[in-house]
Amino acid sequence: MREDIGLGGEAGADVRVNYVMTRHRDSLVKPLRLLALLAALALLPTALRAQKQASAPAPPVAPPLKYVGKPTTAAITVADLMSRLYAFADDSLQGREAGTTGHTIGTAYIANELKKLGLRPGGDAGTFFQDVPLISRTFSNSTLLTVGQRALIGFADLVALPFRGAGPRALDGAHAIYGGVWPDSVSMLTSAQIAGKLVVLLAPNGIGRLPTGSPLQGAAGIAIVGGELLTSSQAAQGHTVSFTLRTPATGVTAPVTLIIPRLTAEVLLGASLNGMTVGTTGPRITGNLVYEETTAPTRNVVAILPGSDPVLREQYVAIGAHSDHIGMRVGAGVDHDSLHMFNARRYLVTDNPSGTPPTSAQRAEQGVKIAAITVNVDSVRAMRAARRDSINNGADDDGSGTVAVLEVAEAFAKARVKPKRSLLFVWHTAEEKGLLGSRYFTDNPTVPRDSIVAQINLDMVGRGAATDLPAGGDNYLILVGSRRLSTELGDLTEAVNTEQKAPFAFDYAYDADGHPENAYCRSDHYNYARYGIPVVFMTTGLHGDYHQVTDEPQYIDYPHLARVTQFVFALTNRVAMLDHRPLVDKAKPDPMGSCRQ
Repeated sequence: MREDIGLGGEAGADVRVNYVMTRHRDSLVKPLRLLALLAALALLPTALRAQKQASAPAPPVAPPLKYVGKPTTAAITVADLMSRLYAFADDSLQGREAGTTGHTIGTAYIANELKKLGLRPGGDAGTFFQDVPLISRTFSNSTLLTVGQRALIGFADLVALPFRGAGPRALDGAHAIYGGVWPDSVSMLTSAQIAGKLVVLLAPNGIGRLPTGSPLQGAAGIAIVGGELLTSSQAAQGHTVSFTLRTPATGVTAPVTLIIPRLTAEVLLGASLNGMTVGTTGPRITGNLVYEETTAPTRNVVAILPGSDPVLREQYVAIGAHSDHIGMRVGAGVDHDSLHMFNARRYLVTDNPSGTPPTSAQRAEQGVKIAAITVNVDSVRAMRAARRDSINNGADDDGSGTVAVLEVAEAFAKARVKPKRSLLFVWHTAEEKGLLGSRYFTDNPTVPRDSIVAQINLDMVGRGAATDLPAGGDNYLILVGSRRLSTELGDLTEAVNTEQKAPFAFDYAYDADGHPENAYCRSDHYNYARYGIPVVFMTTGLHGDYHQVTDEPQYIDYPHLARVTQFVFALTNRVAMLDHRPLVDKAKPDPMGSCRQ
């Protein structure tokens, strides 16, 4: 699942993401040449080839650290899902970051499976791939802003944090406005006061993800006062590479985020911060941030199963997941076992399913609980030695969704009776970079956009037990967006669920308007919904191993994942067999607007 970027850290000057405990750096990867690609494919790991070994052992009851799979079957089974996920989330793919060789190998694996199933390529030029023109972006030290007679220089007076998924909002002609201490004083400003301005904030405790509808989202930018001087660690963040699509003139923009020292804040506001009143506005800013950009291509995987009805086969039910993850951890490896045990306990003392932002007292209480956590790994050490780990495998995020969609594709491909409508399978790239692969696909679809009657999205569907989430359990499944465009599709989803042997208990809490997790806007389904295509987003939720090196295949609940996958098959089939399109009875969003849950 995509991160929603927030702000925080030491002196309010670090980038934080909700539930993320270690940072990672996007790596700059030059375009792969043909020889390099061939070499990469020649090095497909043993884990990927293992599916051909008919003599491989049956899956054990408790998932092991490593598992050699066996050939998959037409049925959706625990064994199939294990065979696929242990291959797809193997260490050799190095976290499948979009634009890297590891992700290229992962997408080659998916395409090879589709070819074996006999599905029709749905990408570019008769292939299973749709090339996505990603670019890398780095803040440039040639940045120069002027305020009155003062010049503010990049990396000396200000640093821009990594920027992904949209174009940076212009600062030229804007004015700075003092927002006080986050979050206590910002509520004193109105949306009208903030709109188009650079909001200067003191944030001693950092800034979490901005709630949906926060007035700050209408700002030209946010400038966090990080201390008296820029530190080396703050300056290093300006060198972090981020990825995005080139933003057209009419494209979406978002507020830039700066780290500034106190002196820069006082230049921007035209006065000392001592005793400054919230709402104080500074002089006009001249100039914009400058970024260096380099091409870093990646690719979606697209396949089609033609429908059986001569008329309805021209319509599509889309099923999707994202194939990328966040790559390698920056810095030294961490002790895997102790981190996994800490993550689980930390998550359970900080999770807030109601979505209500914690008060200062609640944050302090959570801090005390986290500080009290002790991790005893003696029992684990009795079984195995310490393992240093730096690979973010992404087994749940979104290896689980990826292999579930592959299983659905295999089940339909080998079924005797095919659905009336065609099925469109899309494994999106660069979801972790800001939903970029799905944005590109829906802006440049390989089938007519209005022929897609619905989209079912799977992102992190491999966990969800009570040990992962306080609300979790054997029948736990979060649904988001199922009635936001089509009441009929939401009702149909409920009806299909009641027909399952063990129906799920749907959790709709994360679909509530204004929920700070902003789940409706955080995965690939939204890029279909913005064009008025009804969606159902399924997830078993965030857990302590989210965006950690500990998100590995050994921790997946395979029986639960199999049930989710079987449910997706049943729902897809029901929609594909309807004699009409699911009725869109809700207002469609602006395709080029920003998402608000």
